[in-house]
Amino acid sequence: MALKLGYRTIKTAIGTGISILIAQQLGLAFYASAGIITILCIQVTRKQSFRTALNRFLACLLGLVVGVTLYALLGFQPVTLTLLILTFLPLAVRLGIQEGFVTSMVVLLHLYSLQRMDLHVIGNELALIVIGVGVALLANLYMPSLEKELKGMQSAVERNFATILQEFCYYLRHGQSDWDGHEMIETEKMLKEAKLLAVREVENRIGRREEDTYYEYFVMREKQFDYLERMLPIVSTLNVQVPQGHQIADFLDHLSHSIHPGNTAYRFLDKLSVMREEILQSPLPQTRDEFETQAALFYLLREIEQYLYIKHKLGRKSPAPKKEKKKGNSE
Repeated sequence: MALKLGYRTIKTAIGTGISILIAQQLGLAFYASAGIITILCIQVTRKQSFRTALNRFLACLLGLVVGVTLYALLGFQPVTLTLLILTFLPLAVRLGIQEGFVTSMVVLLHLYSLQRMDLHVIGNELALIVIGVGVALLANLYMPSLEKELKGMQSAVERNFATILQEFCYYLRHGQSDWDGHEMIETEKMLKEAKLLAVREVENRIGRREEDTYYEYFVMREKQFDYLERMLPIVSTLNVQVPQGHQIADFLDHLSHSIHPGNTAYRFLDKLSVMREEILQSPLPQTRDEFETQAALFYLLREIEQYLYIKHKLGRKSPAPKKEKKKGNSE
């Protein structure tokens, strides 16, 4: 089975080698530590990388101040290291730079190993930090676009939405179905993954802002999916066939063929309002079963309305390029 190397793995490997090479060529002591710092600073997104690099750099500076002070007062003793950690870690947590604790301890243990703290030694440690952090930041300037994956997940979510609505439509028309509902489980999982991927895309946009984001789109679809989950038990209990059920099935059928990133949900809301009025004007149910079915259908209409209203309200921002807009109605 072939192993696939991710871009982060490749960047980490190359960055580590470059950091060690630079430190070694400069004749720095503990030059391998520059590579360790680079490994710790390379993150998944640019935003995380900048934050991590800054926190580690500040933590190292704080660690040097605390370390030099305690070493000078108490000497290079194991008990000094204990007190150093007990002093330094709470300060780092208070300042919100605790993720740089490990890097700082590497630097402080270098001082402990050398048993001295002259300017040459401190300069050596600062150089290791600058090289390790600097190379990591340069490596993280390149982040591959997630556009292709996000578009793929967007299309997959829309296909599943269409399938779910089609299954609702089929049940309303026939009163039975052999659908196993796997699209419901698949869609819930897909939306969670898509939101995480969209967050990564947003955090890679350091220095630039865009109106439309995939994150907003998947949040909107997640809210809509909550209503699809609420519709499922309503539809599955409608065993009695009534004309109103077929009317709603036709509406869902049309809706299922109109799902894409564009936002014209107001058209379906208008049609839904007209359909509700038509159903209200239809003859009253003659049996208890028909009455219960018609009541459930009115409840279903309310859920469909909320489903559409979410798109109308939150779906104004779409990641779809303008030149790719589809003709006709869309949900």
